[in-house]
Amino acid sequence: MKKITYVTRRAQFSAAHRLHNPEFSDEENRRIYDKCNNPSGHGHNYDVEVTVVGETDSDTGMVIDLKILKRLLNDYVIEKLDHKHLNHDVDFMSGIIPTAENIAIKIWEQLKPHITSGTLHCVKLYESQNNYVEYRGE
Repeated sequence: MKKITYVTRRAQFSAAHRLHNPEFSDEENRRIYDKCNNPSGHGHNYDVEVTVVGETDSDTGMVIDLKILKRLLNDYVIEKLDHKHLNHDVDFMSGIIPTAENIAIKIWEQLKPHITSGTLHCVKLYESQNNYVEYRGE
């Protein structure tokens, strides 16, 4: 019998962003994005949870070594996003409206090629205590 397990690592980062679609008028951007359309941007203290699923290895008892998942999350996500302005400073966010939904998708895209033990199952991004998104792949 297979023993399938979900393993999750949580991390935090702080970042600024502005929600703005250049295809919309200034008035439409203000109507849609409200305070989040502030021309100087605004910031959040984000929490991100990355979940990997897979069969528990009979030799190690692990789906993925949490030290490896921690390193991947730090190297490919946290180091690139923490204390950055998502509209200007992050190459993989270039040209993307940095909504929580789009940030979660981009985090997935950054991590997926590097997860070699188990399978990337979910990226959950908390923008605040009350708001979060969950992305489960293409």
